[in-house]
Amino acid sequence: MVDRTAASATDARARLLDLARAWHVTIERIVVTRAALVGFGVRQRDHVVVKVVSFPHDEWNGGAVAAAFCGSGVVRVHEHVPGAVLLEQARPGTPLTEVVRAGRDDEATNILARVVESMMAVSPSTAGHVTAEHWGAGFRRYLASGDQRIPTGLVEEARERYIELCGTQTQVRLLHGDLQHYNILLDVDRGWVAIDPKGVVAEVEFELAAGLRNPHGVPELYTTFAIERRVGRLVGALGIDRNRVIAWAFALAVLSAIWTIEDDGDFERDDSAVQVAEAAQALLR
Repeated sequence: MVDRTAASATDARARLLDLARAWHVTIERIVVTRAALVGFGVRQRDHVVVKVVSFPHDEWNGGAVAAAFCGSGVVRVHEHVPGAVLLEQARPGTPLTEVVRAGRDDEATNILARVVESMMAVSPSTAGHVTAEHWGAGFRRYLASGDQRIPTGLVEEARERYIELCGTQTQVRLLHGDLQHYNILLDVDRGWVAIDPKGVVAEVEFELAAGLRNPHGVPELYTTFAIERRVGRLVGALGIDRNRVIAWAFALAVLSAIWTIEDDGDFERDDSAVQVAEAAQALLR
């Protein structure tokens, strides 16, 4: 758990304003999120965003990760330092969630596939980035904690699957790590682009798991039928391994539920991640 204090938010605001001056950005408005401050502004007539992470967490090096994709499927990065980044502003910035909520999930799934395809068109270095194996430590922590809000059998099976998947990857690469509908925005010039990468080294099938458990609050998408339909579209568009996509979706949904407990301490048994895990689990049998 990271201490999210008011002092850290104050420090982040001061840092954002200092970096805006250094990067010659005129800030027009600042949005505060749980983990960052986001300043929208202008630099030499270009609409830009200055994002400052409020405390060290998994997006601390997000600027370096985004820059590694050189604008291929990801917003372009102008400047970055640890914990902060200056990047192009997607305008109007409509999130992909809106396409789903308008009843066009097949279209949204196709868009997700195209963003992944764009990101796959470049081959960033994997040096210095965390791996899928590193993320898997969450299973061990949870099982050792004694918490039983997620069924123990579900966690144990997910852990076994995760370890097996990690050990049988053949082509790993740098991935976004949180490529889901809230992190894909519409830009009038560039189309749909990803924001806020975490950065993790794994195979491409790993990348699709986050999208399969999003958006939140749309329970009809957390069924076996919906997951099978969505996976079919993604696999058809990208030419990747269906069974590994589903297996990663299962294991990472359980891991996501674990992270929710670790980060927030608040958890409901009908959490969407658990629903997705159970639906994907049924497809593996």
